[in-house]
Amino acid sequence: MSASDEPRRVHFQSPEYLVERLDAIADLFDKDRTDLLVEAIREYIEDTADSKTFQELVAAQYYDNQIEFETVKQLVGAETAQRLRLLKADLEGEPLDLTAPDDVDIYSGDATTVATDDADER
Repeated sequence: MSASDEPRRVHFQSPEYLVERLDAIADLFDKDRTDLLVEAIREYIEDTADSKTFQELVAAQYYDNQIEFETVKQLVGAETAQRLRLLKADLEGEPLDLTAPDDVDIYSGDATTVATDDADER
């Protein structure tokens, strides 16, 4: 178990009726209240992190330098965070140390023209 997986005591207040319903569900499933709370929090976080709206909010705040990269990783995961970092670098005009392919001549061949309809010109 890593340090981040260590249990941490959290104290919060909740309306009594929610605690009563939670206890009834815990009894029904023969589980502990804490286990149900942790499971509910985990599911909420996963659902939120997968939300397009949430990811757009995280991206906007990251691009505006309101949150740091490490926070982005916690919020949306390492893969999405890395993608956002690359996009931010591109938006900021930082070069992405990529070499041009030497096996493809992108300027070879004849130019192709495309006919447009009159409707496209409006």
